[in-house]
Amino acid sequence: MLDDLRVLDLADGSGSMCGRILADLGADVIKLEPPGGDAARREPPYASDVPDADRSLTWFAANLNKRGITLDLETDTGRALFKRLVQTADVVIQTPVSERSLDYEELSEINPRLILATLTPYGLEGPLADCAASDLEVTASSGCLWLSGETGRPPVRTSVPQSPAWTGMYAAAGVLMAVLARQQTGRGQQVDVSAQAAMLTATSQAPIFWDLLGEEQHRSGPFLVGRSVTGARFRNVWPCRDGYVTFALYGGQAGRDTGRALVAWMNEVLPDGAPDLLRTLDWDALDVATCAQEVVEQIEAAVAPFFLGLSKAEFFDGVSARNMLGYPLSTVDEMAGDAQLASRGFWQAIDTPWGGELCLPGSFALFDGERPPLRRRAPRAGEHNLEVLGEQLGLGVDDVATLRSAGVV
Repeated sequence: MLDDLRVLDLADGSGSMCGRILADLGADVIKLEPPGGDAARREPPYASDVPDADRSLTWFAANLNKRGITLDLETDTGRALFKRLVQTADVVIQTPVSERSLDYEELSEINPRLILATLTPYGLEGPLADCAASDLEVTASSGCLWLSGETGRPPVRTSVPQSPAWTGMYAAAGVLMAVLARQQTGRGQQVDVSAQAAMLTATSQAPIFWDLLGEEQHRSGPFLVGRSVTGARFRNVWPCRDGYVTFALYGGQAGRDTGRALVAWMNEVLPDGAPDLLRTLDWDALDVATCAQEVVEQIEAAVAPFFLGLSKAEFFDGVSARNMLGYPLSTVDEMAGDAQLASRGFWQAIDTPWGGELCLPGSFALFDGERPPLRRRAPRAGEHNLEVLGEQLGLGVDDVATLRSAGVV
């Protein structure tokens, strides 16, 4: 899709996913790092017992399909070379420290068609515009952390940082919209991406309840909130024989078929069939929005023993065969062997700089039903200096050697 798009990716670990998505769509993404490589290269987890700048799994996964060069933008020579690269670039991605931020007005004078995507914790305007923030702080400020965890207990964070993925996803969408606009106007623009705002989507219906009803949602652990005007809580995560499954009780048009299928399933496999409460329940009339907590708990008490007697595989086979709403909670190991992901070519093997292969998520998009293979592994620091600086700027081997000896690349 984006074969003709050239991207200069200056983003750190908080924004590398934007370039990865564009690269997956076919763009020529050139990762720019300072001499010696990104600090993000040293972030765990590592593909070894010893920290290694070339073995950061997070960095490696976020920079697949990219070429890589090193360039010291703190030097006059490095800055001049970068401006020459900008002349033929379509997109520049940055996650700037405020005093080192690239200026869109300056870059647009060099290349009026340039799109500058700037990814920051809180956006380019407002009282927090110049504030740095970690993934934990972004997650907290977005409201996601407040909603994560058990009722009456402190918030908990997801073990793997989430904000880089959300921010990169929205940044890539913003870049694509800017590319579309450029086709109409002939000019580029700045895409201002706030990590805090990007993660707001993950809070689901909580902002809507505040806007419409003035109600603040709270941590609810395995329960769904925000579905009832009576404040009733509905269990969404259920224990089963070897782990947990997800299943939401619904009635009316949205859930009556699943409810009736559940009763039929229980009648098939249980010696005494489904409990009377479930057999006589009017699934058409069951309204989760107005249902009292006492009624919800009675229904859930009738369902829980059935799920507890099933394995995750038995549960999934059962709901799939009956076209019901439900899914097992997969472990990381189970995700690696998931038949659905395998059928879509989600996992792909890629060579690593340290030798051997690593199985990682493949390209994000399917074209005509096929997932394109990963084109290249993540680059070593400066791996494509001669290739890129030669084809883009006409520099030769001696020129690049001189720049390396001067510490520019």
